[in-house]
Amino acid sequence: MFSEFVDAKRVAKWLLPNSFFMLVCAILTCIFIDARPAYTLPVSHSVSVRAIPAFARKYGLPCSACHTAWPELNYFGLAFRDRGYQLGNERDSPIWQNPSYWPVTARITPNWHRESTDQQQTDAVPGNPTSGLGPPGTVMQHGFDLSGMDLWLSGTLYKNISFSLLPSSDSTATFHFENALVRFDNLAGSEWLNLEFGRFELDNLISEKRFLFLSANGGIYQNYHFLPVGDSNTFGLGDNQMGIALQGHSANSYTRYTVAVLSSSEGGVGFTNTVRAPTPANNTTGRDYDISLAFTQGFQTGSLGVQRFQPYFYYGHRPTVFNQTVGGVPIPGTGTGNEPFYRIGVQSDLFLGKFEFLPFFQHAKDNAFLANSVPSNTPLSPGMQDAIWNGGFIETHYYVSPKLVFTQRWEIVRMAQQGNTATPNTQGNIDAYSFGSRWYPIMFSRAGLAWHMEYSIVKSIGIVPLSRNGSGVPPLTPTTPVWGSSAFVGFDFDF
Repeated sequence: MFSEFVDAKRVAKWLLPNSFFMLVCAILTCIFIDARPAYTLPVSHSVSVRAIPAFARKYGLPCSACHTAWPELNYFGLAFRDRGYQLGNERDSPIWQNPSYWPVTARITPNWHRESTDQQQTDAVPGNPTSGLGPPGTVMQHGFDLSGMDLWLSGTLYKNISFSLLPSSDSTATFHFENALVRFDNLAGSEWLNLEFGRFELDNLISEKRFLFLSANGGIYQNYHFLPVGDSNTFGLGDNQMGIALQGHSANSYTRYTVAVLSSSEGGVGFTNTVRAPTPANNTTGRDYDISLAFTQGFQTGSLGVQRFQPYFYYGHRPTVFNQTVGGVPIPGTGTGNEPFYRIGVQSDLFLGKFEFLPFFQHAKDNAFLANSVPSNTPLSPGMQDAIWNGGFIETHYYVSPKLVFTQRWEIVRMAQQGNTATPNTQGNIDAYSFGSRWYPIMFSRAGLAWHMEYSIVKSIGIVPLSRNGSGVPPLTPTTPVWGSSAFVGFDFDF
Protein backbone atom coordinates (compact mmCIF):
# COMPACT_ATOMS: atom_id res chain seq x y z
CA MET A 1 0.00 0.00 0.00
CA PHE A 2 2.88 2.34 0.69
CA SER A 3 3.90 2.12 -2.96
CA GLU A 4 0.57 3.59 -4.02
CA PHE A 5 1.56 7.06 -2.89
CA VAL A 6 5.33 7.19 -2.39
CA ASP A 7 7.55 7.11 -5.49
CA ALA A 8 11.22 6.23 -5.49
CA LYS A 9 12.41 9.82 -5.60
CA ARG A 10 10.27 10.78 -2.62
CA VAL A 11 11.53 7.82 -0.63
CA ALA A 12 15.12 8.80 -1.34
CA LYS A 13 14.42 12.44 -0.51
CA TRP A 14 13.05 11.63 2.92
CA LEU A 15 15.11 8.60 3.91
CA LEU A 16 18.61 9.62 2.85
CA PRO A 17 18.85 12.53 5.36
CA ASN A 18 17.87 10.01 8.02
CA SER A 19 20.30 7.24 7.07
CA PHE A 20 22.06 7.48 10.40
CA PHE A 21 18.74 7.17 12.23
CA MET A 22 17.78 4.15 10.15
CA LEU A 23 21.19 2.53 10.75
CA VAL A 24 20.78 2.99 14.50
CA CYS A 25 17.31 1.44 14.34
CA ALA A 26 18.64 -1.55 12.41
CA ILE A 27 21.51 -2.13 14.85
CA LEU A 28 19.27 -1.82 17.88
CA THR A 29 16.76 -4.19 16.33
CA CYS A 30 19.47 -6.79 15.79
CA ILE A 31 20.61 -6.40 19.39
CA PHE A 32 17.19 -6.79 20.94
CA ILE A 33 15.35 -9.01 18.49
CA ASP A 34 16.22 -12.03 20.60
CA ALA A 35 14.89 -10.44 23.79
CA ARG A 36 13.33 -13.08 26.01
CA PRO A 37 10.17 -12.33 28.00
CA ALA A 38 10.66 -11.95 31.72
CA TYR A 39 7.15 -13.28 32.24
CA THR A 40 4.33 -14.90 30.33
CA LEU A 41 0.95 -13.48 29.47
CA PRO A 42 -1.99 -14.38 27.28
CA VAL A 43 -1.89 -13.65 23.58
CA SER A 44 -5.21 -11.79 23.88
CA HIS A 45 -5.02 -7.99 23.73
CA SER A 46 -7.61 -5.28 23.81
CA VAL A 47 -8.26 -1.56 23.63
CA SER A 48 -5.42 0.30 25.30
CA VAL A 49 -5.49 2.65 28.25
CA ARG A 50 -2.86 4.73 29.99
CA ALA A 51 -0.67 2.52 32.12
CA ILE A 52 -0.69 3.27 35.83
CA PRO A 53 1.75 1.30 38.01
CA ALA A 54 -0.25 2.47 41.02
CA PHE A 55 -2.79 -0.29 40.32
CA ALA A 56 -0.10 -2.96 40.30
CA ARG A 57 1.26 -1.56 43.56
CA LYS A 58 -2.21 -1.47 45.09
CA TYR A 59 -3.17 -5.07 44.33
CA GLY A 60 0.29 -6.65 44.44
CA LEU A 61 0.00 -7.85 40.83
CA PRO A 62 2.62 -7.81 38.08
CA CYS A 63 1.98 -5.35 35.24
CA SER A 64 1.56 -8.34 32.93
CA ALA A 65 -1.67 -9.22 34.73
CA CYS A 66 -3.39 -6.37 32.85
CA HIS A 67 -0.95 -5.39 30.10
CA THR A 68 0.56 -6.86 26.99
CA ALA A 69 2.85 -4.28 25.40
CA TRP A 70 2.46 -1.32 27.74
CA PRO A 71 0.25 0.70 27.58
CA GLU A 72 -2.11 -1.77 25.91
CA LEU A 73 -4.44 -3.94 27.98
CA ASN A 74 -5.15 -7.63 27.73
CA TYR A 75 -8.71 -8.90 28.27
CA PHE A 76 -8.27 -8.97 32.05
CA GLY A 77 -7.14 -5.34 32.10
CA LEU A 78 -10.10 -4.21 30.03
CA ALA A 79 -12.55 -5.92 32.35
CA PHE A 80 -10.77 -4.35 35.35
CA ARG A 81 -11.23 -0.88 33.83
CA ASP A 82 -14.89 -1.52 32.99
CA ARG A 83 -15.55 -2.53 36.61
CA GLY A 84 -14.34 0.87 37.77
CA TYR A 85 -10.78 -0.26 38.63
CA GLN A 86 -12.10 -2.96 40.96
CA LEU A 87 -11.16 -6.60 41.38
CA GLY A 88 -14.05 -7.34 43.71
CA ASN A 89 -11.95 -7.98 46.81
CA GLU A 90 -11.27 -6.13 50.06
CA ARG A 91 -8.55 -3.98 48.51
CA ASP A 92 -11.00 -2.07 46.30
CA SER A 93 -12.12 0.36 49.02
CA PRO A 94 -9.63 3.03 50.16
CA ILE A 95 -10.40 2.34 53.83
CA TRP A 96 -8.63 -1.03 53.51
CA GLN A 97 -5.50 0.34 51.85
CA ASN A 98 -2.14 1.01 53.43
CA PRO A 99 -2.01 4.71 54.40
CA SER A 100 1.23 5.06 52.41
CA TYR A 101 -0.51 4.10 49.16
CA TRP A 102 -1.09 7.01 46.77
CA PRO A 103 -2.77 6.24 43.44
CA VAL A 104 -0.61 8.43 41.20
CA THR A 105 1.58 7.88 38.15
CA ALA A 106 3.88 10.34 36.36
CA ARG A 107 4.77 9.85 32.69
CA ILE A 108 7.12 11.75 30.37
CA THR A 109 9.33 10.94 27.36
CA PRO A 110 12.81 12.47 26.94
CA ASN A 111 13.56 12.17 23.22
CA TRP A 112 15.47 13.14 20.11
CA HIS A 113 13.36 13.98 17.09
CA ARG A 114 13.62 15.45 13.60
CA GLU A 115 10.77 17.23 11.81
CA SER A 116 10.78 18.10 8.11
CA THR A 117 8.13 19.73 5.92
CA ASP A 118 8.52 20.84 2.29
CA GLN A 119 6.68 23.44 0.17
CA GLN A 120 7.21 26.07 2.89
CA GLN A 121 7.85 29.71 2.01
CA THR A 122 10.22 31.63 4.27
CA ASP A 123 11.67 35.16 4.18
CA ALA A 124 13.77 35.73 1.05
CA VAL A 125 16.38 37.34 3.31
CA PRO A 126 16.48 35.61 6.73
CA GLY A 127 15.61 38.04 9.50
CA ASN A 128 14.19 40.66 7.10
CA PRO A 129 10.37 40.60 7.12
CA THR A 130 10.25 43.24 4.35
CA SER A 131 12.20 41.09 1.90
CA GLY A 132 9.14 39.14 0.85
CA LEU A 133 8.81 35.39 0.68
CA GLY A 134 11.25 33.25 -1.25
CA PRO A 135 10.49 30.16 -3.34
CA PRO A 136 9.06 27.13 -1.53
CA GLY A 137 11.62 25.05 0.33
CA THR A 138 12.00 22.58 3.15
CA VAL A 139 11.92 23.49 6.84
CA MET A 140 13.86 21.00 8.96
CA GLN A 141 14.35 20.96 12.74
CA HIS A 142 16.06 18.39 14.95
CA GLY A 143 17.46 18.04 18.43
CA PHE A 144 16.89 16.68 21.93
CA ASP A 145 13.55 17.47 23.54
CA LEU A 146 10.92 16.58 26.12
CA SER A 147 7.38 15.44 25.58
CA GLY A 148 4.57 16.76 27.70
CA MET A 149 3.99 15.23 31.11
CA ASP A 150 1.01 13.34 32.49
CA LEU A 151 0.35 13.19 36.22
CA TRP A 152 -2.44 10.65 36.46
CA LEU A 153 -4.41 9.83 39.61
CA SER A 154 -7.05 7.13 39.46
CA GLY A 155 -8.71 4.60 41.72
CA THR A 156 -11.69 4.00 43.98
CA LEU A 157 -13.26 6.45 46.42
CA TYR A 158 -15.49 3.74 47.83
CA LYS A 159 -17.06 0.53 46.64
CA ASN A 160 -18.45 1.10 43.13
CA ILE A 161 -17.34 4.75 43.15
CA SER A 162 -14.15 5.48 41.22
CA PHE A 163 -12.39 8.56 39.86
CA SER A 164 -9.82 9.64 37.31
CA LEU A 165 -7.90 12.92 37.33
CA LEU A 166 -5.24 13.69 34.74
CA PRO A 167 -3.44 17.06 34.89
CA SER A 168 -1.43 17.09 31.68
CA SER A 169 1.17 19.60 30.52
CA ASP A 170 3.06 20.48 27.39
CA SER A 171 6.86 20.46 27.38
CA THR A 172 6.92 23.90 29.09
CA ALA A 173 4.82 22.67 32.07
CA THR A 174 1.68 24.55 31.02
CA PHE A 175 -1.04 22.36 32.50
CA HIS A 176 -4.63 21.59 31.62
CA PHE A 177 -7.04 18.86 32.74
CA GLU A 178 -6.93 16.09 30.15
CA ASN A 179 -9.64 14.25 32.05
CA ALA A 180 -11.48 14.58 35.34
CA LEU A 181 -14.38 12.27 36.11
CA VAL A 182 -16.32 10.37 38.72
CA ARG A 183 -17.78 6.98 37.88
CA PHE A 184 -20.61 5.10 39.62
CA ASP A 185 -20.65 1.37 38.93
CA ASN A 186 -23.23 -1.38 39.28
CA LEU A 187 -26.22 0.91 39.72
CA ALA A 188 -29.26 -1.06 40.87
CA GLY A 189 -26.88 -3.99 41.31
CA SER A 190 -26.38 -4.37 37.55
CA GLU A 191 -23.10 -4.32 35.63
CA TRP A 192 -25.12 -3.00 32.68
CA LEU A 193 -25.71 0.33 34.45
CA ASN A 194 -22.64 2.47 35.10
CA LEU A 195 -22.51 6.26 35.02
CA GLU A 196 -19.54 8.46 34.15
CA PHE A 197 -19.62 12.22 34.76
CA GLY A 198 -16.98 14.81 33.85
CA ARG A 199 -14.37 15.13 31.09
CA PHE A 200 -13.43 11.85 29.45
CA GLU A 201 -12.31 10.22 26.23
CA LEU A 202 -14.99 8.96 23.86
CA ASP A 203 -15.50 5.20 23.88
CA ASN A 204 -13.14 4.56 20.95
CA LEU A 205 -12.12 0.94 20.60
CA ILE A 206 -8.90 2.26 18.99
CA SER A 207 -7.77 4.89 21.46
CA GLU A 208 -5.52 7.68 20.22
CA LYS A 209 -4.50 8.73 23.72
CA ARG A 210 -3.24 5.29 24.65
CA PHE A 211 -1.56 3.91 21.58
CA LEU A 212 1.97 2.96 20.52
CA PHE A 213 2.96 6.00 18.41
CA LEU A 214 4.62 9.16 19.73
CA SER A 215 6.13 11.17 16.86
CA ALA A 216 4.73 14.50 15.69
CA ASN A 217 3.31 13.14 12.43
CA GLY A 218 2.66 9.57 13.55
CA GLY A 219 1.39 10.41 17.04
CA ILE A 220 -2.09 11.38 15.85
CA TYR A 221 -4.77 9.62 13.87
CA GLN A 222 -5.35 11.85 10.85
CA ASN A 223 -8.99 10.71 10.64
CA TYR A 224 -9.65 11.70 14.26
CA HIS A 225 -8.79 15.37 13.64
CA PHE A 226 -9.25 16.07 9.94
CA LEU A 227 -11.49 18.94 8.77
CA PRO A 228 -11.90 20.12 5.17
CA VAL A 229 -10.40 23.38 3.94
CA GLY A 230 -12.51 26.36 5.08
CA ASP A 231 -14.50 24.34 7.62
CA SER A 232 -15.27 26.09 10.95
CA ASN A 233 -16.21 22.94 12.88
CA THR A 234 -13.99 22.14 15.86
CA PHE A 235 -14.81 18.48 16.49
CA GLY A 236 -12.17 15.79 16.76
CA LEU A 237 -13.03 12.15 17.46
CA GLY A 238 -9.86 11.82 19.53
CA ASP A 239 -10.57 14.85 21.74
CA ASN A 240 -11.83 14.37 25.29
CA GLN A 241 -15.35 15.68 25.83
CA MET A 242 -17.40 17.15 28.69
CA GLY A 243 -20.60 15.38 29.62
CA ILE A 244 -22.24 12.30 31.05
CA ALA A 245 -22.09 8.72 29.79
CA LEU A 246 -24.19 5.65 30.54
CA GLN A 247 -22.17 2.47 30.07
CA GLY A 248 -22.77 -1.23 30.47
CA HIS A 249 -20.85 -4.44 29.95
CA SER A 250 -21.02 -8.20 30.34
CA ALA A 251 -19.02 -9.91 33.08
CA ASN A 252 -16.05 -10.47 30.77
CA SER A 253 -16.53 -7.14 28.91
CA TYR A 254 -16.93 -8.92 25.58
CA THR A 255 -20.18 -7.01 25.11
CA ARG A 256 -20.19 -3.28 25.90
CA TYR A 257 -22.24 -0.20 25.11
CA THR A 258 -21.90 3.54 25.72
CA VAL A 259 -24.46 6.33 25.34
CA ALA A 260 -23.02 9.79 26.04
CA VAL A 261 -24.59 13.26 26.13
CA LEU A 262 -21.93 15.94 25.69
CA SER A 263 -21.58 19.70 25.67
CA SER A 264 -20.89 21.24 22.27
CA SER A 265 -17.77 22.89 23.69
CA GLU A 266 -15.30 20.30 22.31
CA GLY A 267 -14.23 19.44 25.85
CA GLY A 268 -13.63 23.05 26.86
CA VAL A 269 -14.51 24.53 30.25
CA GLY A 270 -16.51 27.68 30.86
CA PHE A 271 -18.60 27.08 27.70
CA THR A 272 -15.53 27.65 25.53
CA ASN A 273 -14.12 25.41 22.80
CA THR A 274 -10.62 24.08 23.36
CA VAL A 275 -9.87 24.43 19.65
CA ARG A 276 -9.85 27.89 18.06
CA ALA A 277 -11.93 27.95 14.89
CA PRO A 278 -11.53 30.27 11.90
CA THR A 279 -14.61 32.25 12.95
CA PRO A 280 -15.19 33.75 16.43
CA ALA A 281 -18.68 32.24 16.60
CA ASN A 282 -17.22 28.75 16.98
CA ASN A 283 -14.86 29.60 19.81
CA THR A 284 -17.74 29.33 22.28
CA THR A 285 -20.42 26.71 22.70
CA GLY A 286 -24.03 26.91 21.60
CA ARG A 287 -27.25 25.96 23.33
CA ASP A 288 -27.18 22.36 22.24
CA TYR A 289 -25.74 18.94 23.06
CA ASP A 290 -23.97 16.21 21.13
CA ILE A 291 -24.70 12.48 21.29
CA SER A 292 -22.14 9.68 21.05
CA LEU A 293 -23.12 6.02 20.66
CA ALA A 294 -20.82 2.99 20.63
CA PHE A 295 -21.39 -0.75 20.83
CA THR A 296 -18.60 -3.32 21.16
CA GLN A 297 -18.86 -7.06 20.70
CA GLY A 298 -16.04 -9.51 21.33
CA PHE A 299 -15.72 -13.13 20.24
CA GLN A 300 -13.34 -15.75 21.62
CA THR A 301 -11.61 -17.55 18.76
CA GLY A 302 -9.64 -20.28 20.47
CA SER A 303 -5.90 -19.75 20.76
CA LEU A 304 -6.08 -16.63 18.57
CA GLY A 305 -7.67 -14.65 21.39
CA VAL A 306 -10.61 -12.24 21.48
CA GLN A 307 -11.70 -10.48 18.29
CA ARG A 308 -13.58 -7.20 18.87
CA PHE A 309 -15.78 -5.06 16.64
CA GLN A 310 -17.26 -1.64 17.38
CA PRO A 311 -19.69 0.39 15.28
CA TYR A 312 -19.98 3.99 16.48
CA PHE A 313 -21.98 7.13 15.71
CA TYR A 314 -21.41 10.75 16.74
CA TYR A 315 -24.00 13.44 16.02
CA GLY A 316 -23.49 17.04 17.05
CA HIS A 317 -24.07 20.72 16.37
CA ARG A 318 -21.87 23.78 16.34
CA PRO A 319 -23.15 27.39 16.56
CA THR A 320 -22.81 29.82 13.67
CA VAL A 321 -24.65 32.85 15.15
CA PHE A 322 -24.71 34.58 18.55
CA ASN A 323 -27.73 36.63 19.66
CA GLN A 324 -26.08 37.95 22.82
CA THR A 325 -22.77 39.81 22.80
CA VAL A 326 -20.87 42.35 24.89
CA GLY A 327 -18.93 44.92 22.89
CA GLY A 328 -19.43 42.74 19.86
CA VAL A 329 -17.82 39.73 21.58
CA PRO A 330 -20.07 36.66 21.84
CA ILE A 331 -21.08 35.58 25.35
CA PRO A 332 -20.02 31.96 25.89
CA GLY A 333 -22.90 29.51 25.92
CA THR A 334 -25.30 31.75 23.97
CA GLY A 335 -24.68 30.43 20.47
CA THR A 336 -27.57 29.85 18.11
CA GLY A 337 -27.85 28.95 14.48
CA ASN A 338 -26.62 25.48 15.40
CA GLU A 339 -25.78 23.43 12.33
CA PRO A 340 -25.29 19.64 12.35
CA PHE A 341 -22.44 17.28 11.59
CA TYR A 342 -21.91 13.56 12.09
CA ARG A 343 -19.25 10.85 12.11
CA ILE A 344 -20.13 7.20 11.61
CA GLY A 345 -17.87 4.21 11.28
CA VAL A 346 -16.55 0.92 12.54
CA GLN A 347 -13.40 -0.08 14.42
CA SER A 348 -11.96 -3.53 15.07
CA ASP A 349 -9.27 -5.20 17.16
CA LEU A 350 -8.32 -8.50 15.53
CA PHE A 351 -5.64 -11.12 16.24
CA LEU A 352 -3.79 -13.71 14.22
CA GLY A 353 -1.17 -15.31 16.41
CA LYS A 354 1.37 -12.67 17.37
CA PHE A 355 -0.13 -10.18 14.91
CA GLU A 356 -2.70 -7.62 16.01
CA PHE A 357 -4.71 -5.77 13.33
CA LEU A 358 -6.60 -2.55 14.04
CA PRO A 359 -8.74 -1.63 11.01
CA PHE A 360 -10.75 1.60 11.06
CA PHE A 361 -13.25 3.19 8.65
CA GLN A 362 -15.16 6.48 8.97
CA HIS A 363 -17.71 8.41 6.92
CA ALA A 364 -18.09 12.09 7.83
CA LYS A 365 -20.36 14.98 6.90
CA ASP A 366 -20.44 18.66 7.92
CA ASN A 367 -23.37 20.94 7.13
CA ALA A 368 -22.78 23.52 4.37
CA PHE A 369 -22.78 26.45 6.83
CA LEU A 370 -20.04 24.81 8.91
CA ALA A 371 -18.16 23.66 5.83
CA ASN A 372 -17.97 27.23 4.53
CA SER A 373 -17.75 29.15 7.86
CA VAL A 374 -20.96 31.04 7.06
CA PRO A 375 -23.51 32.21 9.70
CA SER A 376 -26.78 30.34 9.18
CA ASN A 377 -28.79 33.60 9.23
CA THR A 378 -27.21 34.57 5.90
CA PRO A 379 -27.75 32.84 2.55
CA LEU A 380 -25.19 30.47 1.11
CA SER A 381 -23.38 31.57 -2.02
CA PRO A 382 -23.70 29.54 -5.23
CA GLY A 383 -21.53 26.45 -5.11
CA MET A 384 -21.61 26.07 -1.32
CA GLN A 385 -22.71 22.64 -0.11
CA ASP A 386 -22.18 20.02 2.59
CA ALA A 387 -18.63 18.69 2.98
CA ILE A 388 -18.41 14.89 2.81
CA TRP A 389 -15.35 12.70 3.20
CA ASN A 390 -14.25 9.15 3.97
CA GLY A 391 -11.16 7.80 5.64
CA GLY A 392 -9.58 4.84 7.30
CA PHE A 393 -6.43 3.10 8.40
CA ILE A 394 -4.98 -0.28 9.11
CA GLU A 395 -2.61 -0.52 12.06
CA THR A 396 -0.58 -3.63 12.78
CA HIS A 397 1.38 -4.73 15.86
CA TYR A 398 3.74 -7.68 15.83
CA TYR A 399 4.53 -8.94 19.33
CA VAL A 400 7.92 -10.65 19.23
CA SER A 401 7.65 -11.07 23.00
CA PRO A 402 6.08 -9.17 25.89
CA LYS A 403 9.22 -6.98 25.82
CA LEU A 404 9.39 -6.17 22.09
CA VAL A 405 6.73 -5.02 19.64
CA PHE A 406 6.95 -3.71 16.07
CA THR A 407 4.28 -1.33 14.77
CA GLN A 408 3.08 0.10 11.47
CA ARG A 409 0.09 2.12 10.25
CA TRP A 410 -1.17 3.13 6.81
CA GLU A 411 -3.86 5.81 6.79
CA ILE A 412 -5.82 7.77 4.18
CA VAL A 413 -8.40 10.58 4.06
CA ARG A 414 -10.33 11.18 0.84
CA MET A 415 -12.71 14.05 0.09
CA ALA A 416 -15.96 12.83 -1.50
CA GLN A 417 -17.55 16.28 -1.79
CA GLN A 418 -15.93 19.64 -1.10
CA GLY A 419 -17.86 22.32 0.78
CA ASN A 420 -17.44 24.58 -2.23
CA THR A 421 -17.56 23.38 -5.81
CA ALA A 422 -14.71 25.79 -6.62
CA THR A 423 -12.35 23.82 -4.35
CA PRO A 424 -10.22 21.20 -6.17
CA ASN A 425 -11.52 17.70 -5.57
CA THR A 426 -8.26 16.44 -4.11
CA GLN A 427 -7.48 19.33 -1.75
CA GLY A 428 -7.25 17.98 1.80
CA ASN A 429 -6.57 14.37 0.82
CA ILE A 430 -4.04 12.70 3.12
CA ASP A 431 -1.80 9.63 2.89
CA ALA A 432 0.19 8.76 6.02
CA TYR A 433 2.50 5.91 6.90
CA SER A 434 4.26 5.20 10.21
CA PHE A 435 6.40 2.37 11.52
CA GLY A 436 8.42 1.81 14.67
CA SER A 437 9.26 -0.39 17.61
CA ARG A 438 9.03 -0.41 21.40
CA TRP A 439 11.41 -2.39 23.60
CA TYR A 440 10.73 -2.75 27.33
CA PRO A 441 13.87 -3.33 29.41
CA ILE A 442 11.79 -3.05 32.60
CA MET A 443 8.10 -3.30 33.41
CA PHE A 444 7.56 -3.60 37.14
CA SER A 445 4.78 -2.73 39.57
CA ARG A 446 6.79 0.35 40.56
CA ALA A 447 7.82 1.63 37.14
CA GLY A 448 7.85 1.05 33.41
CA LEU A 449 10.33 2.00 30.69
CA ALA A 450 10.06 1.69 26.92
CA TRP A 451 12.70 2.49 24.32
CA HIS A 452 10.59 3.95 21.51
CA MET A 453 11.75 4.38 17.90
CA GLU A 454 9.52 5.64 15.10
CA TYR A 455 9.51 7.09 11.60
CA SER A 456 6.48 8.69 9.96
CA ILE A 457 5.83 10.29 6.58
CA VAL A 458 2.68 12.17 5.53
CA LYS A 459 1.48 13.57 2.19
CA SER A 460 -1.19 16.29 2.42
CA ILE A 461 -2.69 17.80 -0.75
CA GLY A 462 -2.90 21.61 -0.61
CA ILE A 463 -2.64 21.82 3.19
CA VAL A 464 0.09 21.62 5.82
CA PRO A 465 0.40 18.35 7.79
CA LEU A 466 -1.94 18.18 10.78
CA SER A 467 1.05 17.90 13.13
CA ARG A 468 2.17 21.40 12.01
CA ASN A 469 5.71 20.72 13.24
CA GLY A 470 8.23 22.61 11.10
CA SER A 471 5.50 24.22 9.02
CA GLY A 472 3.13 27.14 9.11
CA VAL A 473 1.79 28.06 5.67
CA PRO A 474 -0.12 26.13 3.01
CA PRO A 475 1.53 25.51 -0.39
CA LEU A 476 1.31 27.95 -3.29
CA THR A 477 -1.43 25.97 -5.05
CA PRO A 478 -4.30 23.91 -3.62
CA THR A 479 -3.20 20.85 -5.61
CA THR A 480 0.44 20.82 -4.46
CA PRO A 481 1.40 17.85 -2.25
CA VAL A 482 3.10 18.78 1.02
CA TRP A 483 5.37 16.11 2.45
CA GLY A 484 6.10 16.02 6.15
CA SER A 485 8.15 13.49 8.07
CA SER A 486 9.14 12.74 11.66
CA ALA A 487 11.97 10.65 13.09
CA PHE A 488 11.75 9.94 16.81
CA VAL A 489 13.85 8.12 19.42
CA GLY A 490 12.93 8.39 23.08
CA PHE A 491 12.61 6.75 26.48
CA ASP A 492 8.96 6.57 27.49
CA PHE A 493 8.74 5.99 31.23
CA ASP A 494 6.25 6.13 34.05
CA PHE A 495 6.53 5.71 37.80
